[in-house]
Amino acid sequence: MKVLIGTNNQGKVEGAKQAFEKFYKDVKVEGISVSSGVSDEPVNDEIYRGASNRVNNLIKYARENNIDTDFFVGVESGITNQLGKWCIIQIAVIKDKSGYESFGTGPAFPVPEKYVDEIINTDLGILMDKIFKGNGLKNEKGGIAHLTNDVITRYDLTREAIIMALTEFINGDIWKD
Repeated sequence: MKVLIGTNNQGKVEGAKQAFEKFYKDVKVEGISVSSGVSDEPVNDEIYRGASNRVNNLIKYARENNIDTDFFVGVESGITNQLGKWCIIQIAVIKDKSGYESFGTGPAFPVPEKYVDEIINTDLGILMDKIFKGNGLKNEKGGIAHLTNDVITRYDLTREAIIMALTEFINGDIWKD
């Protein structure tokens, strides 16, 4: 089974691999950097739109390069207050080769009000690097690893969002529109 994910971030690629391997055999996940078409730090509806745009850009890329793929995955993380408080959440959008689409979210974590504007105006990774005096916290494990003392990483957030999106695929018509 071949899966394309719209990023080269190894944390997200590995999270996708872990998710698909729970339900499918012989999974090959390939990361391809494609545009999300949204802000560097997506806010509210931009999060879903960014993940969806990544999927559609992957489909276009696969067609242009004659790549046969079973699933296309877009993952976007961003900041939202749609749950009543500010938090960071990750959304995964998946389309299969027939065009059926599903989505899921991963766990959300709270953002202190004092950081909201800075995150929106720059990027969570930039703020995390500043707070934790790190470099490249946006890569692989992600800033969440620092916030949870390595208990939860970007792999985990990505894996869980993708598993939630896979519920419509792994349950067939029972859980599909």
